[in-house]
Amino acid sequence: MLFYSWQETAVMLIAAILVDWWIGDPRWPTHPVIWIGRWIGYMESRLHPPEAAPLPPASQRLRGVALTISTLALAFLAMGLILWLSRLIHPWLGYAVNTWFISTTIAVKGLKDAAMQVYDPLRSGRLEEARKYTGYIVGRDTSRLDESEMTRATVETVAENTVDAFVSPIFYALIGAAPLAMLYRAANTLDSMVGYKSDRYLHFGWASARWDDVMNWIPARLTGILLILTAAIRRGCSAVRAAKAVCSFASLHPSPNSGIPESAVAGALGIELGGVNVYHGRTSERARMGWPLRERRMDDILQSVKMLYGVSYFIVGGLLCALCWTLW
Repeated sequence: MLFYSWQETAVMLIAAILVDWWIGDPRWPTHPVIWIGRWIGYMESRLHPPEAAPLPPASQRLRGVALTISTLALAFLAMGLILWLSRLIHPWLGYAVNTWFISTTIAVKGLKDAAMQVYDPLRSGRLEEARKYTGYIVGRDTSRLDESEMTRATVETVAENTVDAFVSPIFYALIGAAPLAMLYRAANTLDSMVGYKSDRYLHFGWASARWDDVMNWIPARLTGILLILTAAIRRGCSAVRAAKAVCSFASLHPSPNSGIPESAVAGALGIELGGVNVYHGRTSERARMGWPLRERRMDDILQSVKMLYGVSYFIVGGLLCALCWTLW
C-alpha cells in the first residue's frame, strides 16, 4: 500500500463515503476536478488550438499523449505533495486531508441529485424542464425526448457512472490513497473533455480515451458483480437476469467497460437500454442492452439510484467486515 496501511485506508474510505453521502460535491473550496479541467483546457489550447491547421494524425496522437501524461503526473504529484505536507504538520491532519480529497473523487450523492433533477419534473409532468436537465447529463439531443427516452438516458447515466463516479475512485484510493484516486479522476476528466471520436479529437484524444478504458477495466467488472448482488436483495430486481444480461449484451457496447453496468441494470430491471440517439442532427444506433419485458417508466430512475446506493452499501459493508476480521 502507498502512503498508509490498508486498515488506515479502509477507515478513511468509509469516512470519505459518509462525507459524500452527507455533503456531496463541495461548492467551496473549488472542486479539484474544476482545477484539473482548467489545466486540460489550458494545455489543449497550446497543444491543439482550434484555429490552427490540422496536424498529421501521428503528431496529434503524440501531443495527446503529452497532454495525458502531464495531466496524470500533475494530479498525482500535487495531491501527493499536499498529503505529505499535511502529514508533516500532524498525522491527524494527514488523515483529514486524505479523507476529504478522496470524498471529492466520488460522487454518489451528486449522481443521485442529477438523476432526481430529471425525475422530479417528470413526475410533475414538466417535460421541458426534464428535457433540460437530461441534457445536462448526456450529450445527445434531448429536445424531443419523451418520458421513456428521458428515463433511458438517466438510467444509462447512473449505471455507467456507478463505475466512474464511485467504484473506480474507491478502488484506486484503496491502493494509493488520495493521490491515486485523484490520478484516476484526472484520467476520467481527460476522457470526458477530449476522449471523443469526433473529427477534432479522434487522434488528439486517443491516449486519453484508451487510458480511461485501462483504468476502468477492473472496476467495471467489480461493479458488474456488485450490481448483481444488489439486484439479489432489491425488490423488483432479478439478479439472475442481471447476470445473464451482462453475459449476453455487455460485449456489444462500443466501450469495453460501460456495457457491463448498463446491461446489469437493464437485466435487473427487466427493461431495454440503448437504441437510437441523435447527436447534432446525426442519428446514431447504440447497442441495445437487456430484454424489453415491459415499458420503461420514470420509477426506473429511482430504481437505478437505489442500485447505485446498494453498491456503495456493499463496499462499506465489505470494508467494515475486513476491518473486524483483522481486529478479531
